[in-house]
Amino acid sequence: MIEHNETGRAARHLEPVPPSAHNGHADPGMAPTPSWHVMPRTIADTGLDISMLLGLLLKAAYLHRSVTLAVLTDTLKLPATVVNEVAAVAVRERLLEIAHRGASDLDVRFRLTDAGYTRAAEAMARCCYAGAAPVTLSAYLDAVQRHSVSHTSVTKADVTAAFHDLVVPLHLLDSIGMALNTCRALMIYGPPGSGKTYLAQRLGALLPGAVPVPQAITVAGEIIQVFDPLVHVPFDDSETSLARRSQDRRWILCHRPVVLSGGELTLSMLDLRYDGTSGFYQAPPHMKANNGIYIVDDLGRQLVGVSELLNRWIVPLDRNIDMFTLRTGVRFSVPFDVWPVFSTNLQPSELADEAFLRRLGSKLYVGPLSQDDYREVYQRTAAEFGLSSTDTALDFLMQGLHFSGDTPLLACIPRDLLRLVASGVRYHGHAAQVTEEALLNAWQSYYGLRPAPDTPPPGLPHRWPDGHRAAG
Repeated sequence: MIEHNETGRAARHLEPVPPSAHNGHADPGMAPTPSWHVMPRTIADTGLDISMLLGLLLKAAYLHRSVTLAVLTDTLKLPATVVNEVAAVAVRERLLEIAHRGASDLDVRFRLTDAGYTRAAEAMARCCYAGAAPVTLSAYLDAVQRHSVSHTSVTKADVTAAFHDLVVPLHLLDSIGMALNTCRALMIYGPPGSGKTYLAQRLGALLPGAVPVPQAITVAGEIIQVFDPLVHVPFDDSETSLARRSQDRRWILCHRPVVLSGGELTLSMLDLRYDGTSGFYQAPPHMKANNGIYIVDDLGRQLVGVSELLNRWIVPLDRNIDMFTLRTGVRFSVPFDVWPVFSTNLQPSELADEAFLRRLGSKLYVGPLSQDDYREVYQRTAAEFGLSSTDTALDFLMQGLHFSGDTPLLACIPRDLLRLVASGVRYHGHAAQVTEEALLNAWQSYYGLRPAPDTPPPGLPHRWPDGHRAAG
């Protein structure tokens, strides 16, 4: 189905969303300037109360005991005017004192007093989060709504450009594009090794636009960390970096996220994760995926039952919202603004009943490659590994190995075999040539087969030992 090639992030240029547009779709009903576009100048502009800001400043100072204004602004991601305002409160309450003041307004060094050190230690014991100041829940909801995946759409040309370096049947590409435009969940199913996971991960190349991601949000005085460097890829464009200097640094402009959960997924992972040691929360994977794609891979192999896992998605899929509860009992909702993609080796009818399957916009089958596509994948992969190959070697692979053992032409096989061949070339110091013998050795190693004692020369029909016939 698909060639395992390079994993490019996007197929086209990503533009940051202008202040008055929803990813290119204007909405006069919303404020013309979203909060993340404007750098706060005062405490009031941050939307946070002074107690939270004071606690963050004291904890940042606690890590250094003596700290400069520049370090505080960089830690809290707030401008000097706001940090100075918070520091002034701390000085009045005798929690902080000015240790040095230079000629420049930025040349200021603060030092915790004994009372300030005690207060900071108490704050650190409750919650050791000492990073960027969070944004309010309302600001986060507004940002997600403005950059909703429902505002995106793709054309055939977009899909062709995004997958130009892959070998994918045209009918499957068309189905993928139409599935995205419905903004409904997608299920990709088929045999293992057909390329479902790789295809799902590459779907992120279809989503245009850059989105703002807060480093953290605050709800009822609690802090929830949202930005994840393992998930969110910052958008970097020299043409727009100058304009972003005037924006709120508590937000990071990122490519639309693509988040994948596999067989390790449990129900508890889909809720807020509170760490009693750190004292703050981590957002669940589908919340980190907001404005992007959330992939549940290997559906049916999770430790939790499939029915329980799928029931967890019914309300979010129906209402596009998800509910969370803090340890204090406070409940709140956030948008479920993702394109959900489920990938499985099982038949859809084996996973869920009709009630759930109706909530999926499309179910796409990804199976073995055609012979022509298999040849194309093989030739591209050989070139990528720096190997030269002949038609005779490829015919031997298909006729003498695949077809003789009824092994389907799965997309993963050429890469896996040729990686073994390339490894053997390096080990033995041979010429970078794919031979029938090298393919046979790779095949036996790949499938765990014992070579027959009377293995005939390459090119002739092979007699496999009993119980070790080539199999998929």
